[in-house]
Amino acid sequence: MDKTAIIVVTICALIFGGWLVEETKIAQDQARAKAIFDATNQVAPAATAFSATNAGSTPVFTTPTPVIFDTNTAEQEIVLTNAHARYTFTSRGGGLERVDLLDYPEAISQRWKKTKVASDATASLNTHAPVPVLTVLGDPSLVGNGQFTLARTGNTVSARKVLPSGLVVLKQFEITSNYLVNTSVRLENSTGKPLALPAQELVTGTATPMDVDDSSMTEGMMWFDGATAQDQVVTWFSGGGFACYRSEPRSEYWAGSNNVVWVAAHNQYFTFLAIPKEPVAKVVGRPVTLPAFANVELNANTPLPKGVQTALVYPAQTLAANSAVEHQITLYAGPKEYRTLADIGLKYQNHADNVMNFGRYMGFFAKVLLLAMNWVHDLTTLGYGAVIVLITIIIKALFWPLTAASTRSMKRMQALGPELKALQEKYKDDAQKLPAKQWELYKKHKVNPMSGCLPMLIQMPVFIGFFTMIRSAIELRGAHFLWVTDLSKPDTLFMIHAGGMDLPFNLLPLLMGGAMLWQAHLTPPSPGMDPSQQKIMRYMPLMFLVFLYSYPAGLALYWTANNLLTILQTKLTKNLKDPVALTVAPASNPALTRMPKSKK
Repeated sequence: MDKTAIIVVTICALIFGGWLVEETKIAQDQARAKAIFDATNQVAPAATAFSATNAGSTPVFTTPTPVIFDTNTAEQEIVLTNAHARYTFTSRGGGLERVDLLDYPEAISQRWKKTKVASDATASLNTHAPVPVLTVLGDPSLVGNGQFTLARTGNTVSARKVLPSGLVVLKQFEITSNYLVNTSVRLENSTGKPLALPAQELVTGTATPMDVDDSSMTEGMMWFDGATAQDQVVTWFSGGGFACYRSEPRSEYWAGSNNVVWVAAHNQYFTFLAIPKEPVAKVVGRPVTLPAFANVELNANTPLPKGVQTALVYPAQTLAANSAVEHQITLYAGPKEYRTLADIGLKYQNHADNVMNFGRYMGFFAKVLLLAMNWVHDLTTLGYGAVIVLITIIIKALFWPLTAASTRSMKRMQALGPELKALQEKYKDDAQKLPAKQWELYKKHKVNPMSGCLPMLIQMPVFIGFFTMIRSAIELRGAHFLWVTDLSKPDTLFMIHAGGMDLPFNLLPLLMGGAMLWQAHLTPPSPGMDPSQQKIMRYMPLMFLVFLYSYPAGLALYWTANNLLTILQTKLTKNLKDPVALTVAPASNPALTRMPKSKK
């Protein structure tokens, strides 16, 4: 392989490898791990207390107090429903127990599964969480028996509780549009003397998987400090690591220094986003164990699903006699729909669309592709599978001149093979002069050795943008295309039982791999490349097939369509005449010119 090809392939590998590192890296610990998490504990611990004086520093850990609701007391529930969601409030904890999203199914049935999903099951948030949203946790004097009195006025629900200390806790929830709920938590000192108010945690939701197929790498908590968003997935709490490095399980995640702009409990396609009126001191996340999924056979080796409970933390303070403090928080409980979240971000000036987790480097491409995909879908009413193919055609058309020029340049490079080989033989002992002579030859015949892989370099951000967009865009969840029932999941047609294992048969990645091999065999090899290296380059697409085999079908659909279009373009470009390659290159090729016979 020539040096230019090595450089270009190295650049491509670095871009792809850097993206993989960015996607899979685990953030450095931002808090101390207090103890190994008890996998059987389903009770949320109380807030770790810290005083107002150390609110901006690392918190001082104390023994958390479990929250145990009095089940002997009858539970009171109030349900509010609008066009898109159903909100269930409970007196146990005085908060929002769950949100049912009426426009979205709980799970998508796959062809290979024997058990079908109930058609009337809707997606829900905070399902089976230990405590409802806006539960107040902390010192026992803040919790009591956890029972509140609920009341309803129109679209507003209130929860009230009087504690033995004379502290009155009053919560209000106002249902509005766009999956938003305006909430407030008011802490009143009803006594005639000052009252010490311990540190409080206000639970802002628990990240729970929607179904057994949800990826644990897309479930967790995220918070925003006004500049960057930091994500902590559920697997971080389980410990683990890479190679020889292993870490202990974590029981808590602490972050923030009076700069918590918002916090989100999210899974792959839905989120609980809490936006306080003013930045909050700290945010805390804790792992919880959830009940098993329905229709899942349990045995000794079946792990129970895990969730992450998030909370905003307010420091301790002293309430004067007959005074109060109020925390106002806007909740978003709905899908990761970029346009809606972007509007919320503009309204509150807080970049709420970062919950989409498109990534800090390739996020621009993901946003542009998603907006373009939605625009085409709204304009044409095509299904999202057809839209992906159409977008791929548009992208290919935009880069047609560049790809065509690259193909012509590669043809010229191939024609210059004998001359390049002659130069390498002539200047094999002069490592400094050989590159200069090669570039003179390239310039003379208008050949750019970098152009061969330039289209790949340009397509890499688009490919990564498609991946990051597909993994969290709610639009593709349950979207059909031909035999594909869900473009956000692999297109498994059936399972192959072999050697005691169940191997999925995913058709689209196989078509993608075949198209990549076809394209590789049509691509002219670099001049001077060793035959064994040529074979390695031609069969390198098999690596992509293995890596992308279990990725979403939408990504495989894009890459397959892109490869087929590239093959068509390569064939068309090869059939076009290139005057430069036909008249100049052969004429100057000494290997093709007869030398006159010497006279004796």
